[in-house]
Amino acid sequence: MNEKKEGMPSKNSAGKNLALIRRFFPYLKKHLATELAVLACAITSAACEVILPLVVRRITDTGVSDPAGLTVQLIAGICAAYIALRGLDCIANYCQSYFGHIMGTKVENAMREDMFDHIQTLSFTFFDNTKVGQLMSRMTSDLFDVAEWAHHFPEMVLMTVVKFAASFYIFASMDIRFAAAVFIMLPLMIILTKHSREKMREAFKMGRHQVGEINARLEDSLLGVRVVRSFTNEETEREKFMEGCSEYVRVRNRSHKYMSQFHATVRLLDGIMYIAVVAMGALLMRSGATTPGDFAASLLLISTLLGSIRTIVDFSEQFSRGITGFERFAEIMDVKPDITDSENAEDIENVRGDIEFRDVSFRYVKGEKEILNNLSLHIAPGESIALVGPSGGGKTTLCNLIPRFYETESGEILLDGKNIKDITLRSLRSNIGVVAQDVYLFSGTIRDNLIYGKADATDDEIIEAAKKAGAHEFISALPNGYDTYVGERGLKLSGGQKQRISIARVFLKNPPVLLLDEATSALDNESEKLVQESLERLAKGRTTLTIAHRLTTIRNADRILVLTEDGIAEQGTHEELMRLNGIYGKMYSMYATM
Repeated sequence: MNEKKEGMPSKNSAGKNLALIRRFFPYLKKHLATELAVLACAITSAACEVILPLVVRRITDTGVSDPAGLTVQLIAGICAAYIALRGLDCIANYCQSYFGHIMGTKVENAMREDMFDHIQTLSFTFFDNTKVGQLMSRMTSDLFDVAEWAHHFPEMVLMTVVKFAASFYIFASMDIRFAAAVFIMLPLMIILTKHSREKMREAFKMGRHQVGEINARLEDSLLGVRVVRSFTNEETEREKFMEGCSEYVRVRNRSHKYMSQFHATVRLLDGIMYIAVVAMGALLMRSGATTPGDFAASLLLISTLLGSIRTIVDFSEQFSRGITGFERFAEIMDVKPDITDSENAEDIENVRGDIEFRDVSFRYVKGEKEILNNLSLHIAPGESIALVGPSGGGKTTLCNLIPRFYETESGEILLDGKNIKDITLRSLRSNIGVVAQDVYLFSGTIRDNLIYGKADATDDEIIEAAKKAGAHEFISALPNGYDTYVGERGLKLSGGQKQRISIARVFLKNPPVLLLDEATSALDNESEKLVQESLERLAKGRTTLTIAHRLTTIRNADRILVLTEDGIAEQGTHEELMRLNGIYGKMYSMYATM
């Protein structure tokens, strides 16, 4: 997903474009009937447009050779026929635009759904290294440009082919030298604009990347607005944002430079093409080799052709945007999920909560130091395990490996005697509940957040779960009760309230395995006591792993593990470890005197 270095032109861009178009075609194929109808309208519109020069040719030649032949009936008939054709052209153009844009929107929506579904399968490692703003940019503005390209690309190609073929035929029927004068310039135009088109595409891609960077910077600043204001760092955030905007302006200026070069080159060449036809027509008329009607028709035809060329020029910019957007879409779709169901994966039922680590090793980045090294551990069903130790010892990592948020480097983890890699991810994770220190509530109501634990939960079940979590009382006191809007990330609620809602959410899920990651470390004493009571009710009868920050909360754990960089340094009950007076004893004594 790394962007290309600035100024580096793409290699074999034509082949790359063709490969991307082939990859895009299945999305278009789903709407083939609509696309064929749009193309039929495009052909009709193009055909109507090239008829006007023939009408002028007929009237001019008749007027020169036989002025009396220009009767009112002839003129009226020609005008009526042309108006009818223009009406048909308007209808075709309307249908082409309306149904084409509808089709483009459907293609855009299908691609957005596919990207969203694919992103949902990617591991935490991907999100650890990817900015949300970049993903938002790829799913919105990039795909909008792809939709516009999807709608216009086939019809523009077809209309251009029809106009050029018809114009060439008409030119050749009048004088082949007209056709030669016009069409000999086209290859020259393609060659001279090739460099600008390649540079323009690269600049558009860099511009898209920078839009993602601005989105990421904006999201970071807005989500952290309370921290920004508490440190009075508004000016610092403004400078960071303006730096990103300045880079965007620089990149856009670069794309405008190449776009302007492209337009200027085409404008010069179409002017040369036009005057070449004028000069040749004048010379041929002077020698009697062509008629005034042919000359007038040729001027109108060249105007039609140049109009098509200008349309292609404008579309070239849109094509560059669209193909760049699809390329960025393809980059995301090409990211392979690190963690997937194995071929033999099966659902697991009636989970007891027996967990075993067998010689498990893990590191977040290859080449860096291992977080866990050949760790072995057995946790009996219903056992309460507390994990303590210095930061970096692997406590959170150990918990994250059980639901396969990350994949082990070696060794295996068993749930009820079955390797978790042989259990479907959906089944595995549906049997594990997680209560984290950093509670995430979705924008919506309290009810919306609670039923995240069980989508079909009844009102009675929701209330019962809230009561078990110690949340029903404060929820009932809110103006709208369970239908109270919690704000972005639950900002309208206190830390303790959010934590109890997250616990109620897990009560509804009712998993046999529970992972508690420092769930009370950020709370005040009163909130901690309420939440701790809720957690004890939640943990009852479940296999529970608790990462502890406040050591007084784990005294009743069945077993306490002291994790260090060297693995499990100590384990036992609170009393056993205190008698040992090792790492845990010193940590507890230090904590108790604080």
